[in-house]
Parts: sequence; C-alpha cells; structure tokens
Amino acid sequence: MSGPPYHIRAKPEDIAPRIIVAGDPARVEQVADMLKEAKLVNTNRGFLTYTGYYKNTSVTVATHGIGAPSAAIVFEELVMLGARTVIRLGTCGGLVKELRKGDMVIASGAAYPVGGGAIGMYVPDSCMPTAPHPEVTLALIDSAKENNVKFLLGPVISSDAFYAEDPAFVKKWSHRGIVAVEMECAMLFSLGWMRNVKTGALLVVSDSLVYEEEKTLATAEELREAMDTAAKVVLDALIKVRV
Repeated sequence: MSGPPYHIRAKPEDIAPRIIVAGDPARVEQVADMLKEAKLVNTNRGFLTYTGYYKNTSVTVATHGIGAPSAAIVFEELVMLGARTVIRLGTCGGLVKELRKGDMVIASGAAYPVGGGAIGMYVPDSCMPTAPHPEVTLALIDSAKENNVKFLLGPVISSDAFYAEDPAFVKKWSHRGIVAVEMECAMLFSLGWMRNVKTGALLVVSDSLVYEEEKTLATAEELREAMDTAAKVVLDALIKVRV
C-alpha cells in the first residue's frame, strides 16, 4: 500500500520505525507518559498517536481501536508512514486455568475463525500465516525475564465478536491449545508478513472465561499497575529489535 494515510494524519517524520499499538486510547496515554519528550502527532478519528524517546530510542505509541477492521487501517497507515516493528500491548480474556486477571501472555500465534473476517478480505482463497516475528517474540521473552515478570507463552484466538463467547467457545478453543481470546493479533501478524514488518504481542488478562469470580472485565484503572509493568517489558523488547 502507498499513502497518504486517510486516518492517521501525521507525517513520516512524526512516526518512529518502532511502534507500540493498543486498542484503548487511555492505554496509549499511559505508555506515552513513560516516554521522554512525548509529542501528540495525531488525534484524528480518536486514533491518538504519540512519539517520544525511550532510553534514547525513538518510539511511537498508537491507538488501533477495537477489532480487526479498525486495527488493519491503523496498521496499514503506520506502515505507510515508516513502521518497521509493531508490538501490540493489549488485553485478553483467559481461556485456561493458568491465567488469572493481571497475568501476562506473550502470543506465539493467533488463530482466527473460518472465513477470516477482515483477513478473509485480504486473502479469500487461503489461510494466512498468523505467527509473530520470532525476533520480536524472543525479545519479549528476554525482556520479561530481565524484568522478573511471569508470563504464559501460547497461541491466542482473534475473535471478531466480543459478545459471542460462551462456555462452548471456551471449551472448543482451550481444547485446541488456545490460551486466551482477543481481537486483533491475527490481523497484525498477517499484515506483518504481507508488509515485511516485524510484529509481536504482549497481552494482559483483563478477565477470565474460566473463573466465575473473574468474568467481569477489569477497567483500565484496575489494570494500571499490571499495564505499567507490561509496557516496560514491551518498551525494553522494542528497542532490542533491529529495524
């Protein structure tokens, strides 16, 4: 794809090659507070985007919204503006007993439903590879260990319907080895291979579909401490990746 972007109204010089993306604008602002000299470079369509410095390395943090269609627009436009590595810092619902609220998942891959939703619009005749780049995944693992952060490494399912999960959904996907559900990783990983961009994802568990007492979705404020820790892991990983 070529520009100019229609939704991220920033210039190439406003966007760093290393980028963190998140669905929630509040999470983007939280990460931006961890950067030095953070500058707001886009507000159009609510896709808040900041660029600043982390340990003297230029980093952009951008909002991608909810779901694969919204996220694909942002991912594509960030690539138009010069993105070379993109890591999703998101939330997920736990599908296995090993995950409780506030726990962290490094996504080793992302399944997606038959038909593929937005992915199917790109490749209606086949299944896309939906694995993150190994260099990014290894950087996330190393960074988590360096920061003494526990995590579960495993594949997630990227669902297009937030309210479609039920006990049958949990049983179906957990029995297939899937550890958590979210909405954008499969799209990000697919586009990464299509656009020659390195991708990865670190997710914080916002609710459990296994434990009845943890089925209520945690707010951004409730997850603030866990997200601060996760953001540091992602930032430390991001600056390790070659661009």
